[in-house]
Amino acid sequence: MQAPQEDSAALDGLAQEAAVTVRGLLDTHLFTMGNQDVTVSNILAALLVMLAGFFLSQASRRVVRGIFRARRVYDEGLIGTAQRLVRYTILVLVIFLALDQIGIDLSTLFAAGAIAAVAIGFALQNILQNFVAGIILLVERSITPLDVLNVDGQIVRVVDMRIRSTIVRTLDEEEIIIPNAQLVQSSVKNYTLRDPLYRLRTQVGVSYSSDVDQVFKVLMDAATTIPNQDTKRTPVVLFTEFGDSALNFDVSIWVRDPWLTRRTRSELNHSIWRHLKEAGIVVAFPQLDIHFDPPGHPNAPPAPRALG
Repeated sequence: MQAPQEDSAALDGLAQEAAVTVRGLLDTHLFTMGNQDVTVSNILAALLVMLAGFFLSQASRRVVRGIFRARRVYDEGLIGTAQRLVRYTILVLVIFLALDQIGIDLSTLFAAGAIAAVAIGFALQNILQNFVAGIILLVERSITPLDVLNVDGQIVRVVDMRIRSTIVRTLDEEEIIIPNAQLVQSSVKNYTLRDPLYRLRTQVGVSYSSDVDQVFKVLMDAATTIPNQDTKRTPVVLFTEFGDSALNFDVSIWVRDPWLTRRTRSELNHSIWRHLKEAGIVVAFPQLDIHFDPPGHPNAPPAPRALG
């Protein structure tokens, strides 16, 4: 009956010896950081904090996406930027916690970091400006992917928005990388900010012998046949001026997709030309009449006098 008790006591003794051994290993001094001794347990705690922070940062991507989905926001550029901001914030906090476990004085680190931040700020001023501008665009949402913009007189479509720059595509299918600071600091036309409607205008001049009322009707008929225009708004025809050699008219339609402006303008010009030609209305062109008055004519200039 005493054998089981002896075995149990032996096992307890072995467990106690193992615990003492493990505790001794964990308390093993590795090096000194400032006024604090760093042991194996400190290193293991820092590694566990970093490992937990890594998994937390990965899980934050799904959490952020779920929050946006719950609010019915499906903008992938906006979601991706928010995911990166949350992930970087978590990683920075985890690094500070891990350093605290090792025994590094964070107040000293913050002071040194502030000095380094000032130096780095001067060196990376443009990058920091673009980074802050990216956050502003993220919060304001004045520009989002698939928006059609006019940047420096060029129509472009937003392809991707990143924290430092925005990628756009031109009508010639060329991709341009625009620093975010440029989009924030300069005037940018956003044709799709509130609605995709865009007013497309073209001018045409007809002969002075034309019937103005007939020209109005023909131009209105030509404009109403154009596809890709908003049916809730009727085209507008304006008699703008008496030109040097033509009666000038302005024709406007509202298109639903500003990205198709160039093709729609071509269709509108073609329709105007065809309708005017079918109606027998002459499209005016610049002309200059020169009259030669023979010598002795009342309008002729006087003959030059001989010198001497």
